[in-house]
Amino acid sequence: MVARALLTFALALAGCAGAFQAAPEVRYEPTPMDVVEIMLELAQVRGDDVVADLGCGDGRLVIEAARRHGARGLCVDIDPKRIAEARRNAAAAGVAERVTFLNQDLFGTELRGISVVMLFLSPRFNLQLRPKLERELASGARVVSHWHDMGDWPPSRTVRVTSDGRQRAVYLWTMP
Repeated sequence: MVARALLTFALALAGCAGAFQAAPEVRYEPTPMDVVEIMLELAQVRGDDVVADLGCGDGRLVIEAARRHGARGLCVDIDPKRIAEARRNAAAAGVAERVTFLNQDLFGTELRGISVVMLFLSPRFNLQLRPKLERELASGARVVSHWHDMGDWPPSRTVRVTSDGRQRAVYLWTMP
């Protein structure tokens, strides 16, 4: 009887395991809209681009790339609330059909075919992500990071901007 109860409990717990998402390790802070504009300009986003925002939050970077430039987009976030919000925002902006939404860990996201990657993560996450970017992105793909660099990988260009009373750096790397 006890064995059956334990087995039932173990099976129920195993069935629920997939329902639990890891907590986000990077605190959500939306990129100010004036910085969004600078990031899109720095990447020179075009209509034939596929723009991925890894840790997309409310989706604003990808939504603006689709709305302003006709690009296709990929929103990736580990937080289901952020993905739901990004979906609503894309629908409200009339670009939902141009954007794919993935509620998953960004390190498990396939980046082949992506031409622009947008980041606002952390110094540690950027450094962890760098080998994946170098391995999966094609030559000419652009990577833009708000605030955080990539250690000893020198950016192609850096723009410094004051937004919300804070000095911010925006970095661009172009894949060789």
